[in-house]
Amino acid sequence: QRRVREAVVSTQSTGNTYNTTTVSITNSWIKTGLKPRCITRDLKWGTPVPHEDYKGKVFYVWFDAPIGYISITANYMKEWELWWKNPENVTLHQFMAKDNVPFHSVIFPASLMATGEKWTLVNTLDGIDWLQYEGTKFSKSRGTGVFGDQAVETGIPCDIFRCYLLLNRPETSDTNFTWDSLAQTNNNILLNNLGNFVLRALTFCKNSFGSTIEKITLNADDEHFIALVNGHLSSYYKHFDERMMSRAFECVFAISKIGNQYLQYNAPWVLTKGSDADKQRAGSVISVATNVAALLSVIISPFMPTMSKILQEQINMPEEKKLFTESFVPLLKPGHIIGQPFPLFSKMEDASVAAFKTKFAGQDSSSSAPVTDVENLQREIEKQGNKVRELKSSKASPDLIKSEVAILLDLKKKLPAELQQKPSNGKNKPSAKPQAKPQPKVQNPPKAKVEITPEIAALQKQIEAQGQKVRELKGQGVDKIIIDAEVKVLLDLKSKLPPELRPQPTGKKGKKK
Repeated sequence: QRRVREAVVSTQSTGNTYNTTTVSITNSWIKTGLKPRCITRDLKWGTPVPHEDYKGKVFYVWFDAPIGYISITANYMKEWELWWKNPENVTLHQFMAKDNVPFHSVIFPASLMATGEKWTLVNTLDGIDWLQYEGTKFSKSRGTGVFGDQAVETGIPCDIFRCYLLLNRPETSDTNFTWDSLAQTNNNILLNNLGNFVLRALTFCKNSFGSTIEKITLNADDEHFIALVNGHLSSYYKHFDERMMSRAFECVFAISKIGNQYLQYNAPWVLTKGSDADKQRAGSVISVATNVAALLSVIISPFMPTMSKILQEQINMPEEKKLFTESFVPLLKPGHIIGQPFPLFSKMEDASVAAFKTKFAGQDSSSSAPVTDVENLQREIEKQGNKVRELKSSKASPDLIKSEVAILLDLKKKLPAELQQKPSNGKNKPSAKPQAKPQPKVQNPPKAKVEITPEIAALQKQIEAQGQKVRELKGQGVDKIIIDAEVKVLLDLKSKLPPELRPQPTGKKGKKK
């Protein structure tokens, strides 16, 4: 006990080695004194105790499991002792849920010390607090919460979940997963902040400068902006060293936020219409912004690897330029040609959020407040049904169609029982059904003529342009995630048209290949 206490005190005294949760749990064990604890279980599964007197017993998992860290290394390499018996030259970092902290901060180190050999002991240990689901506990047995396999079925890109969970990582206290806050993270932080900045920078570079990085001539405004970027970049690395992942991630969005402000302040779309000097200034601004987008593509890679890769492909970023630099460096030199920019993110709609809430509420969902506004719900169902039909007629990806169908079905389940259509299974049909008399065909009334206002005409142009973009992306064979995002944008635009002007799905199915 004395040696364990000394080791714990020594480790904590060296600085930021244990986070607050780990310190609290470990010290409570040390202060109350170490007590005898059983390390075996009367179970049929597990690691058998290698002793004649303990046949039929297995090791308790949290005594046995940490030994696996060493044995796995030993099975992987002959030089395993360079890692596990080399405390002077090896730093051991561990991350875990807070209920496993004492096994790693007290019990396992004590087991290693008891051998009398020189082992590498844990240097930094972060016990992570609980992540709750909509104010309650995740529970597989009750079906409460969204788990890994179900997250895939939602159709939401995995990097969106990564972003949200890392920003809400319970580093100092319990945090809460909610579908509303996930949608806010997607729509406000990713779509309107990060996604907006990089798309503006790259699109302006493509449209106004032939996709080419221009010569950069910095003025005082540029230098001030770069100083702000460097300040956030320094904080990014500092928080990483402190294992504060959520705070490090926040620095990414701080950079993209001031990037949007930089573009707005300099207004390159105005400068390009001015004198030659103004156009050169616009080239500098956009080339600085594009280089900041390149920086962002690197520093998001630990958090959002898929989006990082997609953004770097849009920038046409050479492998040797994908560097973590201590300060901002314009790695894209004059003459560099970027690729094809397109949106990284798409909006998460309220209907989707409502459907996910219902789907993953678990067994207690029946006790939730009843839906009182049936008419609004029916309108949502009609809108979602049209969206599904549009996706099918436009031959969108099966995964996207599947996720939107799931939303439609969940919305239908919220209808009162008497309004829900029961599927026919063909059973219990009467043996003979009287032949119905043919009814005279009723002519549909002619559709009311819709006045094409300037707003509607502008919307139709947007739809035409977005449709062309979708077709071009499909022809280029870009990532399915991007195509699905652009298809959603197209459908959202079409839904804003008056019903009489919306294209009707043909109902025709493509031939099977």
